Amino acid sequence: MEIFQVDAFTQTLFSGNPAAVVPVKQWPDDQTMQNVALENNLSETAFFLKNGADSYHIRWFTPETEVDLCGHATLAAAHVLFHHKKVKTDTLTFTSSGGNLRVLNDGDLLWLDFPSRPPENVSVPKLLPEAIGTIPFYAGFNVDLLVLVENENIVRQMKPSMNLLSNLELRGIIVTAEGDDDEIDFVSRFFAPNVGVPEDPVTGSAHTVLTPFWSRRLGKNKLKARQISARGGSLWCEQKGDRVHIGGDAVTVLTGQLHI
Repeated sequence: MEIFQVDAFTQTLFSGNPAAVVPVKQWPDDQTMQNVALENNLSETAFFLKNGADSYHIRWFTPETEVDLCGHATLAAAHVLFHHKKVKTDTLTFTSSGGNLRVLNDGDLLWLDFPSRPPENVSVPKLLPEAIGTIPFYAGFNVDLLVLVENENIVRQMKPSMNLLSNLELRGIIVTAEGDDDEIDFVSRFFAPNVGVPEDPVTGSAHTVLTPFWSRRLGKNKLKARQISARGGSLWCEQKGDRVHIGGDAVTVLTGQLHI
């Protein structure tokens, strides 16, 4: 089987979020896919199988478990299809356990067309202020917990306790604030120790929650986002009814073969 490693949501090697991509002609057994993801030791490994004209079934694995939605690894899979497999279309459809997903290639960016997942207000979990070192202004939940803090610097300097976060029984915690730069509407970081990803460098799926939240808060549908992890990444986001469009670049780091 071929394998590709792609940095997503960046134009520069060794930044953005790395994902492994494995095209398959038939599904390996689940344990083999999990073992490959563990061996890669990246936040996500995506496997895809062609199931129709310009349509592919996609599955995503962290080093510890399969997940039902992953943005950056979907962007990476689309990059492989557009740039390495030279597909003759501008629109790809991926079927997944999280629903049907589309990726559009406009020549400048790849655009993920994902479901919008606005957060619903929840109480701040008791352990959270101690875990992240600050008291959030707001907490909301939709698949992951979103917490709003006072400013970008708090997000940037945050050193959360992974032990405490892992006790919250959440898939992931999105920490966000309004951007200090006039060109950046909001910033975020994403922590998911319970699925084997202490901090994800750039998280497409988190922006299905962040985009409707910030669209409503800022009163605008088109937003520029920056995930300010150590590697960092840029995302263009647009709220479109019950869908979210998330745009980004991707670059290939390596290609190779799996000997399994």
